[in-house]
Amino acid sequence: METRTSRIVLALVASGLWLCCQTHAQEPRAVTPRGSESRPNAVYSLGVDAGDYVYVSGQGPRKPDGSLPSTFGEQVRQALDSVVAVVMSAGLTKEHLVYVQVYLEDTKQYAELQKAFAEYFGDAQPARAVLGVARTPESPLAINAVAVRSLEGKKPVYMSYQSPAIDAPAGMLTHDRLFISSMAGADPTSGKVPDDPGAQVDLALDRMHEVVKAAGLEFANVVFVNPYLTSEIPGRVMNERYARRFEFGNTPARATIEVSSLPGGAHIEYTAVAVRDITQRKAIRPKNMPPSPTASPCVFAGDTLYCSAKDGFIPGPHGGVYATTTPHQLRQTMRNLLDNLEEADMKFDQVVATNAYLDDLSDLSVFDAVYRQYFGPVPPARTTVEQVAPTERKADKEDHFPGLEQVSLIAVRNMQRR
Repeated sequence: METRTSRIVLALVASGLWLCCQTHAQEPRAVTPRGSESRPNAVYSLGVDAGDYVYVSGQGPRKPDGSLPSTFGEQVRQALDSVVAVVMSAGLTKEHLVYVQVYLEDTKQYAELQKAFAEYFGDAQPARAVLGVARTPESPLAINAVAVRSLEGKKPVYMSYQSPAIDAPAGMLTHDRLFISSMAGADPTSGKVPDDPGAQVDLALDRMHEVVKAAGLEFANVVFVNPYLTSEIPGRVMNERYARRFEFGNTPARATIEVSSLPGGAHIEYTAVAVRDITQRKAIRPKNMPPSPTASPCVFAGDTLYCSAKDGFIPGPHGGVYATTTPHQLRQTMRNLLDNLEEADMKFDQVVATNAYLDDLSDLSVFDAVYRQYFGPVPPARTTVEQVAPTERKADKEDHFPGLEQVSLIAVRNMQRR
């Protein structure tokens, strides 16, 4: 007998609304390669299937049995094997990888990394960012990734100075986004780095803009930027040059990370994400936060929310970091992130990926004890690094304490809210 409920379902199917409603109710799904089930992790998921994209946590160089390959090239390939294992568990292949970030403890190994990637992917490499950090959880590197579910619209963007047989593409287009490889403040053909920090910043921004233009887009389409810079680039100089390129108050979300080194002796590089349809771009800013010339708190790319990195800074007229321990700072960081999520009418259970930057990886266990409290049964994918050597933990004359952690995040609006 046909029930009232079944008649409603049939009507929804006929009208095309059933698929819409099902998509809206989708839940993020943890992705776990076979053989990893015996090592459950309540802090982060190895990967999260968020529908259109799969987000893969930072993967180290060790084999599933815990052993470490003997050469650096083999270690790179093992980390990539681990990334691909997560992607395959989501029903995809390495062809679906569109973007990877590589964290190296020694950027002098970049040439060997480049060779390993070319051998692993052939002429179908994903877009890629590479940066030097002080420590990764498993020495000497970590690799995270993003994979797209549909290959429709996937297309690499190469610049004239690149070789597809050797180089990662400058950008990777998908059906709705552009993932931009790291563009350094160095001449792409000679490798020469200008002496002036401002010139380095401009060169890196010019190179990023060339990639955006080659994909048929503009800087206005950019939703998220990672500036990676060494101590050789003053933050004031970077911000002044950067602010000239974007509309005041409508800038991309941004995670500015000081790093230990960059490939080729560069001191600054940018990697970014842009949305192809600019009508799908919307900046989010809590009402009590003034507009910024350098970063929006969060920016939507369709249903995906990219949020700027936050730390334990307490906003206000006497703002600053006052907490003296990593766990206490992290609580304020999560409060700051929640302010942005709530402005977008979202919650922590819709977060699918995070990046955590610790002053000292030795604090990871106490960091995790707080971090895990904010997420539900499907914690987001996560990459955790110590980007520079630990700072001196001492308050300044205004009782401001150095930041001991930062967190940036990606959330998806059509994920089910509990």
